[in-house]
Amino acid sequence: MPARGWSWATWGLFLVIAVIWGFNYIFVNLGLEFASPLWLATLRAGVGVLASAAILAAFGGERKLDRRGQRDAMLIGIPSITVFFALWFEAASSVLPGFASVVINTLPLWIALLSAPILSHHLTGRHWVSVVIGFVGVVLISQIGTLTGSSVSVVVVLELLFAAGSWALATVLFQRRFRQEEMLEANLFQLTGGFVGLVALTLILAPTPLPTLGLGLLTTVGYLGILGTAVGYSVWLNLLGRTRAATLGAYLFVVPVVALVASAVIFNERLSYLQLVGVVLVLVSIYGIGRAPGASDPLTNPSPDRN
Repeated sequence: MPARGWSWATWGLFLVIAVIWGFNYIFVNLGLEFASPLWLATLRAGVGVLASAAILAAFGGERKLDRRGQRDAMLIGIPSITVFFALWFEAASSVLPGFASVVINTLPLWIALLSAPILSHHLTGRHWVSVVIGFVGVVLISQIGTLTGSSVSVVVVLELLFAAGSWALATVLFQRRFRQEEMLEANLFQLTGGFVGLVALTLILAPTPLPTLGLGLLTTVGYLGILGTAVGYSVWLNLLGRTRAATLGAYLFVVPVVALVASAVIFNERLSYLQLVGVVLVLVSIYGIGRAPGASDPLTNPSPDRN
């Protein structure tokens, strides 16, 4: 069933962006053949800014953010774009897309944990049980590869987990700070702040080699920037304006399923039986969070931090 207040058309639109985001992991790994992780992340964010500006011009209507709101959105862009993209893309150079997608999509677990202190959303016993199940699943997925001769570095797993936590923090801060009608405009400033942060990080840590703008890189960056960032984030934040963060995040269980299937077809990625058990535990955990009591309650009380 769709979340309360969603039409079936809106639910269908969410599934579309879930598929888009699932293929993000494929295009990130393809893009890393043409550019270093930080350069690829920077180019994706830059294209995302341009495409989001076009979306805002077409659908944004009257501007609603004052200078304080613009500043806050840009600051939230540091965890949501700079840190998230940098850690994810760096880790993606060492693992296949399906693995990265499952670990990063522990996002609903992090959102559930952060929603209590930041959004004052009460976590029930089912929430806590679901969180524990999810982390057990992550342990199985990330460490069991050593039994099959394809171990994954603990550093890589931590990079992916911190990337997920960073995006989750930004998500709950965004819901606390902005109303639904402000989110499309705030998204542009969020992406701008994140892009500036990535430019600085790239110039400091990886100024060379400069990527060659061939057809392969332009195609991957175009997909990641336009569909994966501008379109995906715009729809995601619109839904975030009227759905509890923990509930909305729980529906992202579709993303790793898409990424795993696509990676199996394109990269011949295979998981061991224990890793598959871990995937199932993560999906059960995410489903449990979305179905917990109070998860479908609509947003009715604006935060005092909002304009």
